[in-house]
Amino acid sequence: MCLDGWKSSRTMDSVKLWASAFGGEIKSIAAKYSGSQLLQKKYKEYEKDVSIEEIDGLQLVKKLAKSMEEMFHKKSEAVRRLVEAAEDAHLKHEFDADLQYEYFNAVLINERDEEGNFLELGKEFILVPNDHFNNLPVNISLSDVQVPTNMYNKDPAIVNGVFWSESLNKVFVDNFDRDPSLIWQYFGSAKGFFRQYPGIKWEPDENGVIAFDCRNRKWYIQAATSPKDVVILVDVSGSMKGLRLTIAKQTVSSILDTLGDDDFFNIIAYNEELHYVEPCLNGTLVQADRANKEHFREHLNKLFAKGIGMLDIALNEAFNILNDFNHTGQGSICSQAIMLITDGAVDTYDTIFAKYNWPDRKVRMFTYLIGREAAFADNLKWMACANKGFFTQISTLADVQENVMEYLHVLSRPKVIDQEHDVVWTEAYIDSTLADDQGLVLMTTVAMPVFSKQNETRSKGILLGVVGTDVPVKELLKAIPKYKLGIHGYAFAITNNGYILTHPELRPLYEEGKKRRKPNYSSVDLSEVEWEDRDDVLRNAMVNRKTGKFSMEVKKTVDKGKRVLVMTNDYYYTDIRGTPFSLGVALSRGHGKYFFRGNVTIEEGLHDLEHPDVSLADEWSYCNTDVHPEHHQMAQLEAIKLYLTGKEPLLQCDKELIQEVLFDAVVSAPIEAYWTSLALNKSENSDKGVEVAFLGTRTGLSRINLFVGPEQLTNRDFLTAEDKENIFNADHFPLWYRRAAEQIPGSFVYSIPFSTETANKSNVVTASTAIQLLDDRKSPVVAAVGIQMKLEFFQRKFWTASRQCPSLDGRCSISCDDEAINCYLIDNNGFILVAEDYRQTGNFFGEIEGAVMNKLLTMGSFKRFLVEFNLCSWWHSDLTAKAQRLKQTLEPCDTEYPAFVSERTIKETTGNIACDDCFKSFVIQQIPSSNLFMVVVDNECNCESILPITMEPIEIRYNESLKCERLKSQKIRRRPESCHGFHPEENARECGGVLGLSAKPTLVLLPLLLAIFSR
Repeated sequence: MCLDGWKSSRTMDSVKLWASAFGGEIKSIAAKYSGSQLLQKKYKEYEKDVSIEEIDGLQLVKKLAKSMEEMFHKKSEAVRRLVEAAEDAHLKHEFDADLQYEYFNAVLINERDEEGNFLELGKEFILVPNDHFNNLPVNISLSDVQVPTNMYNKDPAIVNGVFWSESLNKVFVDNFDRDPSLIWQYFGSAKGFFRQYPGIKWEPDENGVIAFDCRNRKWYIQAATSPKDVVILVDVSGSMKGLRLTIAKQTVSSILDTLGDDDFFNIIAYNEELHYVEPCLNGTLVQADRANKEHFREHLNKLFAKGIGMLDIALNEAFNILNDFNHTGQGSICSQAIMLITDGAVDTYDTIFAKYNWPDRKVRMFTYLIGREAAFADNLKWMACANKGFFTQISTLADVQENVMEYLHVLSRPKVIDQEHDVVWTEAYIDSTLADDQGLVLMTTVAMPVFSKQNETRSKGILLGVVGTDVPVKELLKAIPKYKLGIHGYAFAITNNGYILTHPELRPLYEEGKKRRKPNYSSVDLSEVEWEDRDDVLRNAMVNRKTGKFSMEVKKTVDKGKRVLVMTNDYYYTDIRGTPFSLGVALSRGHGKYFFRGNVTIEEGLHDLEHPDVSLADEWSYCNTDVHPEHHQMAQLEAIKLYLTGKEPLLQCDKELIQEVLFDAVVSAPIEAYWTSLALNKSENSDKGVEVAFLGTRTGLSRINLFVGPEQLTNRDFLTAEDKENIFNADHFPLWYRRAAEQIPGSFVYSIPFSTETANKSNVVTASTAIQLLDDRKSPVVAAVGIQMKLEFFQRKFWTASRQCPSLDGRCSISCDDEAINCYLIDNNGFILVAEDYRQTGNFFGEIEGAVMNKLLTMGSFKRFLVEFNLCSWWHSDLTAKAQRLKQTLEPCDTEYPAFVSERTIKETTGNIACDDCFKSFVIQQIPSSNLFMVVVDNECNCESILPITMEPIEIRYNESLKCERLKSQKIRRRPESCHGFHPEENARECGGVLGLSAKPTLVLLPLLLAIFSR
């Protein structure tokens, strides 16, 4: 087809006619079967009974923060009761080295020997599936005890601890009675055992091992110790070759396990020279978050042993770093420690300690002697004891864990002597025990330390352990009324370190692997999900516990990350008192800032709620059914009915939400009869192209009507719990609702649902439209309705429309049947709904017609956005030092994901593309009242020289110096408010070694030592 033909008005008229004919036909079908006009009319009829109000974001966030504060306080009070019970029980208990006590061992319970007798410590323990614990078999009357595999079940210290902690059982049960929303409660002992309520059976791994040790869990470490700055010194001299170096690396790794987000560290290897494990971080400390610890672990593998160990150089460096870092005002500004891992020390280096650390001894010294030889043990013991630290000897890999734990008891001493029961909260992490239908449950833990109150041990500061309870993030979401936040609105909370506690973007990944999240969801910074806030204005204000407002344009990815919604969000934030958390609320500008109240009688509303096709959002809290056990199994709809009829006075319900649900039930009720009449009319929908009609309102109320039998549905997961993105969730409205709300009122949004498999096999088209109360932008969107139809039915309508001719003689100047042209129907994100090659359906248009998509982007018909700016926090490199010297190596770090959106003002456009030896022409025409475009492309000019435009992620590459700067840069964080670094009454003689064993500390040092230990 010649170029002039594309410019002719006849060609343009033909395409316009096709678009108009198809648009009219498909809108007529969508409107008819969805009942959109009827519903719009019904809401209009109630306009006079409705009041519209603008949402006060600051008032809303303050109110939500207050309700969260009360909820968190309730959880911490449960933990406080456990602390008191544990400390009282220990105070009354006298240690008995010969105590024999048959306790319920979590691994051995219900286990029998070959003769059918219960194993020792494995008595019968009744386990019953409980829906509150995801139907896991548990015992809600008793706790049981897990002991790590590397510890002896009947060790006297463990048996005595298990015996006196048995008294926690009645407090566990009482707590659960007072607050039935509680889940796991537990006591992690400093001796290593873990008492858990409700009791549950633990299963070893395939090697028969249970590696879990409560003492290296984040909640335990945070509660037991104060924040700390740590320099780890590792001897890599020649004598450390072989097994010793392997043990040393494992020791460092175990120390890293005990560091948390409030701690700072660095690792220096030494022989006759210093070798920073990460050379980029020379002379400083870095936050001990998950990413940094993993980064250092990878570098540990590069250490090898050679040369002579010059410990004096390493000690000087460690003290200088700690001193300099402390003066910068960064770091923990609390405890400081040097961890020395070596196979011996030829001196006590007292001159170095005298210069930097005496007499105050503000830096504790922990020494780990690697190997079986004890030739230099005395020097290492002396260093630890003279600097308020601890000495241990590690002979085998099996010894590592238990010996590393010793330092935590030393650091906890000042807190114990102060008897300060600081409440700590962790950021979100995954609990693998309570797997839900997504295979994971996000948790936060509230924990408090348990101290010995026996007077004779006061100066020793004995930590008995830590008690805690888990709070599912879902529990927090129940305090957030989603209906008040609007269609795109959401609430989120972060920790003092800027890490997310809850955020709608903190969710499971799609299998396609285009995006990634941190392992276990732990330590995900707010800046990783609110990435448009490049200067961290919002993040830093929240970390600093400010109250205020912030606005920015955002691009929110939806539909498995393939589409983007562009909007302006107003963020409101404040702190949650009594916790390290801050709360934020995001409201989208326009309809998202308005709320309306309707009014109907309870009788009217109840009548229309009774319909079997009515359902309510499963994860929304209309009534709190968690408080009383008899309500646990109750559906929300049933609870509302009982509440309104006064039959259940104990039910606590959201009166305002229920009033609006009743209103929506009454207004939307007529649509049921309308749908039924359509279904009964056999002449309508005879080819069963339309399969489902559906409706959702701002209160989480849904109605569904099937026009075909359930077994005939093409997409059986649609609107079911399996299809998470298309139903009302705790933190978002259905996808079809959210997208319809951003369309021009009265128009429909059409899409092919994306499959989570690599190939898109979807055979349906979803169409939805928003129902607004008024005709302006200030009107709240009150509901959305839509249909799902067969893709083949939809495509047939398109091809029928494209065969029409504008000429009177019936001759078409152009036709989609022509070999010379290709016709496509694409949506506003560039995905193909109709193509002559059926296999292209669901693909991105730019992958098929790269030259045309490129031109549309150049002309401004489509915009390209980069979204999901993921901050990866470490780099994998197998490159040798030699290769790095030869050229500056670039490695991937951040990743940007492209998404495309059409420009709304474009109605029709033509374009010519200069290819190698021809011009490629195309016409794009908007389909009226929709988010669709018809694209007609010249098929005779091949434009292979112009590459396809894909949606593949783009890796941003940094050179080494920039990469180093990024590793050094530390985001603003807020320190925990309490610090217990030292106490004048602390007994520093408990240091793992007996003074006087060594001949090395000479008589000259004796007066100095006495002066030190008298402090």
